[in-house]
Amino acid sequence: MTVRILQFGVTGQLARELLGQAKDFDVEITALSRAEADFADPQSVVARLQDAKPDLVILAAAYTAVDLAETEPELAFRVNAETPAAIAVALGQQGSALVQISTDYVFDGAKGRPYVEADAPAPLNVYGASKFEGEQRILAVCPRALILRTSWVVSSHGKNFVKTMLRLAGEGKSLKVVDDQFGRPTAARDLARFILSQAERLSKAPAGDAVFGVCHFANAGEVSWKGFAEGIFDLALGANAPTVGASATADWPAPAVRPMRGTLDTTKLENVFGVTPRPWREALVEVVAELQSEQRSAA
Repeated sequence: MTVRILQFGVTGQLARELLGQAKDFDVEITALSRAEADFADPQSVVARLQDAKPDLVILAAAYTAVDLAETEPELAFRVNAETPAAIAVALGQQGSALVQISTDYVFDGAKGRPYVEADAPAPLNVYGASKFEGEQRILAVCPRALILRTSWVVSSHGKNFVKTMLRLAGEGKSLKVVDDQFGRPTAARDLARFILSQAERLSKAPAGDAVFGVCHFANAGEVSWKGFAEGIFDLALGANAPTVGASATADWPAPAVRPMRGTLDTTKLENVFGVTPRPWREALVEVVAELQSEQRSAA
């Protein structure tokens, strides 16, 4: 069966990968841009659901400016909690399934080992708090909702750590990268393909099925930001890779406090969906190759 998907968001890393990978799955995606459905206006977004009759709704739109959220908490909570909750209320009445993307930033990073879904969130910043409130409000009203927490998302699109590191290396600047924050990088493409691969199952599963609730998705392997940068340079630049110096989080003051080790455990993903994410280095090969191909085309 062709699964009819209504997707909110078109320009973000995940949104673009969902649209790009859809051809490989039996799905039909209708994607709405911010101009068509602005998450800063909950009621206008809900109005877009009235005419659509999707089997599955994917929320690939969010407020993701972590530092800016500290000065725009009302907007962050409206976009990340109020509007998703309004959508969830409508879908709880219609019966359509929902996928919401959340973050490792719902945790404070103090556990000392990877977080499982049952661990109590304790966000350190406004962004994380807004995403956690969104999770709670969605699950309270929509019994057929899947909350996918992910971390350190990268791709060949938009702004992300891979593109920033390669740009800095190209400028010939000396590099120091934080070496005391740890997590699991995630390729937006891998996350998109997982969601699309489960679209039919999600669209058919009844309330109470194990596929719904909170689940973690991240590529395999824990690494620091410094280690991640070194992996990027090794793949992209080889013998020409710059030396990466180590720095501490305290050396880079930021408005929003980050978790020091928000690493996500994906055992539930493997048990419920039968999916084991590939290592982040393997996924990174594709991201780097795409970026290099784009550079050659632009030259």
